[in-house]
Parts: sequence; structure tokens; C-alpha cells
Amino acid sequence: MAAPVREPLTVVRGDLSHQLRATWVVCRRELLRFGKDKARMLTMLLQPLLFIFVMGTGLGSIVDTGGGTDFRTFLFPGVLATSVLFTAAFSGISLVWDREFGFLREMMVAPISRSSIIWGKCLGGAIVATGQSLILLALIGTVGIPYSPVLLVQLVGCLFLGSLLLTALGVLLSTRIKTIQAAMPISQMLIMPMMFLSGSLFPVSGLPDWLAVLTKLNPLTYVVQPMRHLVLEQLSLTDVERERLLPVITWFGWSVPVGVQLIAVGAITLALVALAARTFRTVE
Repeated sequence: MAAPVREPLTVVRGDLSHQLRATWVVCRRELLRFGKDKARMLTMLLQPLLFIFVMGTGLGSIVDTGGGTDFRTFLFPGVLATSVLFTAAFSGISLVWDREFGFLREMMVAPISRSSIIWGKCLGGAIVATGQSLILLALIGTVGIPYSPVLLVQLVGCLFLGSLLLTALGVLLSTRIKTIQAAMPISQMLIMPMMFLSGSLFPVSGLPDWLAVLTKLNPLTYVVQPMRHLVLEQLSLTDVERERLLPVITWFGWSVPVGVQLIAVGAITLALVALAARTFRTVE
């Protein structure tokens, strides 16, 4: 008696829907982990609040904006943009934790692509960082900025784009860093210069040439400046205020539109994710 013919078992692992589900699972894990850490939600907001309401109030008495605009109004969009910096970067760096505690090995033996893991980490970190900054965004009216639904939606979009950029950068670092002891100082060494060189705490007009170049090379600048442009355009600025607070960013003499700045951030983010996925496959 002939043995029954069995159909070959075929497991589809490369289809798009399967990879999207895998990306969502990794992303959802980031959301659940953050939701259980209420202390981190509050502590990450402390620094932005100090910058706006303590430093902004103190410096407001000596900083001349060129008109009647409160210095805290100028400061708010920059601090809001950088409020996602630590949360997003640490979300990316958490890949090192996953490696040390063995969870990364479990994900890697699953029939999913490395790109799905990377995108899941990046999207999860970006959503978490953006969601946390919504608390700060709700205070926009306290610094003289009108509550405009269109403005709020635009700012949330910029926040998400900036968060995705920073999380992708953190993930890329995590593909090379093996221990959490090394990850913390390296991330701090990267985060602080990015924050101070983005123009979040000072106008980028009238800077020395060397500092202006470093500011233009910082990708976070192209998140901070569009957000500041969106906010200050809601106000009636004098010509002097516009010149001081909303300077035009130029590349080799060409004035870069706000839309092009955001497109540049998106392109850099995609490049970082692609590089992280490639490095991840090679290293792991």
C-alpha cells in the first residue's frame, strides 16, 4: 500500500501583512512598557518645564526680542521640540537592554525580518515620545500662543517626525553598543550637543561662523526651526522681531523653505533606519 502523498508545508514569512503584524507587535511592546512606567512620564517633563518657566522667566528680563514678544513664547517651540529628545533616544537605546536580558534573541528566532524589528522599535519610541510631549503642548496657551487646532496638529506632526529621527538614531547606536554601561554615557554625549546646537534655547541669527555651521549640520535644527516658524507666525511680529527670532536658514546662499527642512528630516530618518537594519543583520 502506497504511503499517502503529503502536501509540502509552506510557511509564508516574507509577505507584507506578516511583516506589518510583526512591526506592530514590537511597537505595541514599547507602548505597554512605557505605560507601566508612570514615574518616567513625569520625570521626563521636569526639564522642559524648568527651561520654559524658570529659565525662560529669568532670561526674559535681560533678553531683548526686538519687540513685545515674551522670551518664553520664543523658547516654547524649541523646548517642545527637544522634549522628545531623551525619551526617543532612550527608547532606541533600550535595544541594548533587550539584548542583555535575552528578549532580542527571542525576537530574532521568530520568522520576521530584521527591518520589522527596527521599524517596530522606531515607531514605538516615536509614539511614546510624542504622546508624552502632548502634556507640554497642552500648556501652549500659558506662554501667549493661541490654541489653534491647525497649529496643534502641525506641531504634533513635527514632534512625531523629530521623535522618529531621534529613535532611529538611538537604534542605530544600539546595533553597535553591547552593554548598557556603555550606552548611557555615549547617548548623553550625543544628546546634549544635539540639544544645544539646535537653536532650541537661542536664536540662530548672528551666530559666529563656526557655531552657525555646526547648527546647520545638526538634523534636530530642522525640527526646531519649522516648529518655531509655525508658532511665531501666529503672532504679530515686528520686522525687528522677525529678523531676530525667525532668521532664514541658508544652504550655500539658498534660503531653505520650511517644507524642505522637514523633507530633509524625513530623508535622514529613512537613511538611519535603513543603516540600522543593515548593521543589525550584520552584527547580530
